[in-house]
Amino acid sequence: MRIAIFTETAPPSVNGVVRRLDQTIRELTQSGDEVMVFAPAGGPSRWHGAEVVGAPCFPLPWYPEILVGMPHPAMRRRLARFAPDVVHAVNPAVLAAGGLFYARTLGIPMVASFHTHLPRYLHHYGLGVFEQLAWDVLRSFHNQADLNIAISRPVAEELRRRGLQRVELGWRGGVDTSLFDPRRASAQMRARLTDGHPEAPLVVCVGRLGAEKGLELIGPMLDRLSGARVAFIGDGPYRGVLEEQLASRPAHFAGYLKGYELATAVASADVLVFPSQTDTLGLVMLEAMAAGTPVVAADTGGTTDLVEHGLTGLLFPPGDAAAAAGAVRRLLDDRVTRELVRVAGRAQAERWTWKAAAQDLRRWYRRAIDRLGQPKAA
Repeated sequence: MRIAIFTETAPPSVNGVVRRLDQTIRELTQSGDEVMVFAPAGGPSRWHGAEVVGAPCFPLPWYPEILVGMPHPAMRRRLARFAPDVVHAVNPAVLAAGGLFYARTLGIPMVASFHTHLPRYLHHYGLGVFEQLAWDVLRSFHNQADLNIAISRPVAEELRRRGLQRVELGWRGGVDTSLFDPRRASAQMRARLTDGHPEAPLVVCVGRLGAEKGLELIGPMLDRLSGARVAFIGDGPYRGVLEEQLASRPAHFAGYLKGYELATAVASADVLVFPSQTDTLGLVMLEAMAAGTPVVAADTGGTTDLVEHGLTGLLFPPGDAAAAAGAVRRLLDDRVTRELVRVAGRAQAERWTWKAAAQDLRRWYRRAIDRLGQPKAA
C-alpha cells in the first residue's frame, strides 16, 4: 500500500503524536508499505525509510516548540507524483488540512485522525472565547475525510456530539514492553531524579510541560505528601511557571529524556501522576504500566480507556489535589494495592502492541479506499 501522511508535528519535536507516528511508520515500512510524510521542515529527510517532504514553517509565538507548517502548491505536485492509495491527515489544522484539500482535488481516499484537543487547549492560553470557532474549523476539516479516527472511546463520543461524521475508534496506540520494563529500575537514576535523596518516595510526571496539562495541581499535591519528591521528565513553555511555583519544594526538572534513559527513569519511580484533562489518550501511562510503575491519573477523557480504578491504576476527580495526594499515598503505603496495580498494569500494557496498532490502521485505510469506491491492491 502507498500511504501519504500529512502531520502537524514531527521530529525533532517530542510529544505523544510523534512517538505514535514513529512506531507506526516503522511498522508500516517494515511490512512493505511505501510511506511518504509531509511535515514541518527542520527534521530528518528520512523517517524509518519513509521520505519526508518538509513544508515551510514558523513557531507559534506563545508556544515556540510547536512549528506550524504551511501548505504549498509544490506539495500537491509531489503528492500527485507519489500517487498514494490513501492520504492520512494527522490532527488536521493547517498543514494536514492542506493535505486533505490536495487529496480531495486529486481524488485520493482520505483518513483523518484526532489526537490533540486544540479547542480545550485554548482555555489554558486565555483564548477560550474561540473554542466554538475552533470546533467549527475542525469539523469542516474532518468532515472532508472519508473516515475519521478517534483514539479513545470518550473522544469518539465527543467528536460525534460535535458533529464530526464517519467517526470510528481505532489506531489506539501501543508500547514497547521490551524497552519499558520493571528491570530497567536503576539506583543511579533514582538518585539523579531525587537530587541525591533516593530513599524518598519519588513521583514522576512525564510529558510536555504546557499549561493545558493540569500541572498546577502538583505543588498542592506534593504539600500533602510529607517527604515525597517529584521529578518532571519533559519540557515546554510552562516550565518557568512550575519552577517558580515549586521553588521551595523538592522538585527536579530532568528535561526531555528518550529511549533507554526515559524507560529507566519511569521504572525508577514509585508512582507516575498524570493530571491532564485535555489528553485524548496518554501513552505515557501505558509506558509506566509496562515499566511496573503504578499510575495515578485524572478521571477524564481518554485516561479511562487505559486506567481501571483500583486495578490498573488509581483515578482522582480532575483538579483535586487532595484526592490525587490520597491516591499516591495509598500506593506508597498499601503494599497489596501497589503490587496488584503493578501486575495488572503490566498485563494491560502487554496487550497494547505497536504491531497490532499498525495493522488496525491499515484496516481503516482499506475501509476509506473502499468507501471512495477505489479499492486498490495492497
